[in-house]
Amino acid sequence: MQIATMPYSERLSPHTPLKILYVQPGTSAFAGIERVVDTICSGLMDRYGSDFEVDVLYTSVHKNRPTEGRNYTIIDRVASSRIELMRNFREVIAGKDYDLIVVPQIEPTVICMASCIGIRRRFAVHLHGNPKLERSHIKAKILFLLMKTLFLPKIASVFGTSPRQLTSFNAMFKSKRPHYWVPNPVRKFDLSDAGQARVGDNVTFINIGRFSFQKGQDILLAAFSELRKKRSNVLLKIVGYGDGEAALRAEIDRRGLTDVVSLEHHPENPQPALAASDVYVSTSRWEGWSLAICEALRFGLPVIATDCEFGPSDILVDSRLGLLVPVDRREELVNAMVYYCDHLRAEQAHAGFRQEFIDCYSPERVVEVHANALRSAAAA
Repeated sequence: MQIATMPYSERLSPHTPLKILYVQPGTSAFAGIERVVDTICSGLMDRYGSDFEVDVLYTSVHKNRPTEGRNYTIIDRVASSRIELMRNFREVIAGKDYDLIVVPQIEPTVICMASCIGIRRRFAVHLHGNPKLERSHIKAKILFLLMKTLFLPKIASVFGTSPRQLTSFNAMFKSKRPHYWVPNPVRKFDLSDAGQARVGDNVTFINIGRFSFQKGQDILLAAFSELRKKRSNVLLKIVGYGDGEAALRAEIDRRGLTDVVSLEHHPENPQPALAASDVYVSTSRWEGWSLAICEALRFGLPVIATDCEFGPSDILVDSRLGLLVPVDRREELVNAMVYYCDHLRAEQAHAGFRQEFIDCYSPERVVEVHANALRSAAAA
């Protein structure tokens, strides 16, 4: 099976742009990965429009997808079945002489590559999660096995959002493919109202993410219930979306927290919720990175995060940024929340440090890293 194109240097003149196809996840919401792909592709065309020709393939309808025009080419091919999805992959990829196709996550990459057997193309898998924890059902296990035994040798490059994530992938798959750390861009906000909407002497904790088992809001609610026994002046905002909302509301009611815990939806912009909060809490069972943590640091908030192998530990590299706690140690999570209740004013003095630190992941800097990775992957 041939899935590699001729080297870029042999096929193209120095002034011919690289043809890149990014595949958006077949999800229903325009959130983490979807926003990353959109930001990167927009930035590539803004800054390197003469170097790249960027297409983005959408295979599902995303809620709250931006309606304004994009400077990259959008290809809408919504699929209602796996067979239709594979047919769409094949038709789109065969229809243009792409130099590199970037696909998020392992399972979609296998499906995409299987759809294109016999077509000479170069693929990059873009990791966003924890591969060791994502092969949790039989379909995933089969696709992971196919990646390891059949498709990985045909992969041009592996992109990852975290250095430790890439190390874990290489160990798990015994991979010797070229790999590149391509961090996620952290968007900028209007910070003029940050901290202005906080309520009296209350300490407001906030969590942002999908309402799902991965994000661990059940862990957070259990810890917050314990925190309420130690400190009465605490509030909690859980901001997000997802099928787990009904279960979360039931758990909030069961624990008698309806007066102090709110579930909020800010699909376009978390600014209103972050600006009105004091401490960010991430209780994820696993992450690939964490845009939500980075965006909280953009607002100068201290962060408490579960140390879920990589992601939060790659970001919180200084105690002034926040605290890491074990995933399965509720007592340590509660103690960290108590600490910020009692030392909030002192911790707020580090807000400027947090905001300056996160500038290293500004869209401008990150797009340059992605551009260099694309060039290297296409030329390999």
